[in-house]
Amino acid sequence: MPAFELPLLITTPDDWAVQALAEPCALLNDHAHLEKKAAQNALELLHRWPEPCPPENWVVAMTAVAKDEVEHLALVVRLLSRRGGALTKSHRNDYAAALRGLIRGGGEPETIDRLMVSALIEARSCERFEILARVCTDEKLATVYGGLWASEKGHYLSFIDLARQVAARQGEEAAVESRWQQMLAAEADIIVAQRPGPRMHSWVG
Repeated sequence: MPAFELPLLITTPDDWAVQALAEPCALLNDHAHLEKKAAQNALELLHRWPEPCPPENWVVAMTAVAKDEVEHLALVVRLLSRRGGALTKSHRNDYAAALRGLIRGGGEPETIDRLMVSALIEARSCERFEILARVCTDEKLATVYGGLWASEKGHYLSFIDLARQVAARQGEEAAVESRWQQMLAAEADIIVAQRPGPRMHSWVG
């Protein structure tokens, strides 16, 4: 995988992957739910474009992300099934819930924050897939994680670019960069507060 610098303020240690991969079916189940929620998020954002007109690439970007996430969901569910697991009906993600708690209400600030939260989740997932691809001893899984790394990187870049485009329409470029730094700092606190376990957004025990 080519070098790519993420903006995350906290780096996940490789020990996280060792612990998470100890229960591969549980990790895959969690991963599948995250792909499903990511697809739902992109479709929700598709219909929440900022008025009076969205950035030119809004619809194309959101539909592309939703398509990718649905394809990833199908891939991960197949991997889970082949290993004797099954997708659970219920799922909770304390990490994503905490990030959503940062979203301001109303108008363009809410839209910008939703885009930034989406970018943060994709950036953290990008980092995690790169670690899993390096650490995983299962060649099939390692190859899958390596491929997903590139996709998550693209999604992260799409979301943060759209947030900046929305802000630029109002001449708020400096404000949006300040908000992004606040969100990055909050994400760092949130990720290290997560419980350990076989989840994509857990922390090290």
